[in-house]
Amino acid sequence: MAGLVPAIHDLSSRVNNVDARDKPGRDERREQRQHHRSSLTRFMMTVPAAVVSFLFSSAPALADLKICNRMSYVVEAAIGIDDKAATATRGWFRIDPAACRVVVQGTLTADRILLNARALGVYGASPIPQSGSDMLCVAQDNFVIAAARQCRSGQTQVPFTQVTPTQGADGNLVAYLAEDSEYDDEQARLAGIQRLLVIAGYDAAPIDGVDGPKTQAALAAFLKSRGLSSDIVGSQTFFKTMVDAVQTPSATGLTWCNDTPHKVMAAIATDDGKSVTSRGWYRIDPKTCLHPDVTGQPKQIFSFAEAVDADNRVVKLKDRPLNWGGDRQLCTRETKFETSEQTDCGARGFTPTGFGTVDMSSGGKTLRFAVP
Repeated sequence: MAGLVPAIHDLSSRVNNVDARDKPGRDERREQRQHHRSSLTRFMMTVPAAVVSFLFSSAPALADLKICNRMSYVVEAAIGIDDKAATATRGWFRIDPAACRVVVQGTLTADRILLNARALGVYGASPIPQSGSDMLCVAQDNFVIAAARQCRSGQTQVPFTQVTPTQGADGNLVAYLAEDSEYDDEQARLAGIQRLLVIAGYDAAPIDGVDGPKTQAALAAFLKSRGLSSDIVGSQTFFKTMVDAVQTPSATGLTWCNDTPHKVMAAIATDDGKSVTSRGWYRIDPKTCLHPDVTGQPKQIFSFAEAVDADNRVVKLKDRPLNWGGDRQLCTRETKFETSEQTDCGARGFTPTGFGTVDMSSGGKTLRFAVP
């Protein structure tokens, strides 16, 4: 149930976008093996953990490699450097919509540069699966992995996409994370704000990166409810403020809170009177809360959650899975899913799972997941 990752596009300076999943051939010129190793060593040892570079930065003396986010999601990116001798990975680099982040400083010689990205757990299952063919190792938290094709305990393999960065106006090499909507920076930032407003329970739909009265009213209501000035909207910390707000218990809607030391993967189901739709998975990190997106006005809501370890295996206590559910059998599967058909789960590649009924009669409900 590891979260799927958004699509990665490599955008050139030309008008048309170039999909980074096109894989050009390797460079004809090869450096000596010792030089390859020094590049990998620099990659693993000299990348600062919190260096942030925005589009208006002055030109550096050496060309850095940076990742820019034109998605409507706050993402965490991991970079892979593939040489003939070895493949190394490093992550996670958090990048807000319309922001950029340096992931490698100075000129880097490598056969290929690879990229993986995941949306924060606050969004639930990431929207678009990545189709990269290189399966490399990552860890749940910040990591540096020198031999990234052979995973150890606490590491998992995820698909990386090859990217061919282009040179930006500031002299740096740039690769972009992009959605099919092809937002520019201003649209990506606004769409990112709209998306978090919707998750927080405010009506800012549709999420399209287009400003209007509905978005402004939702944003004003959010700021007022948190006692925030409108000046904070343009600050570099605004997305952190919004994410923190979404990850706190709410008096309205459904809130999941993870009081365990484990990562929790949760699924929700809604009954609109005609059919029951189950959807998952939402990642809830330890000691955080999350509001699953619930559209419309369902007649009934159901919930299921289970704790998993660093290898995404279900945590067991006394040989019993640590989970929170109930008696209502609904369909789930290991990967991202959404289905409105709740019969013959096994025949359709799903698993019948016991969901619990959520009492929403008071207008809001917080479910806390704790170790018994």
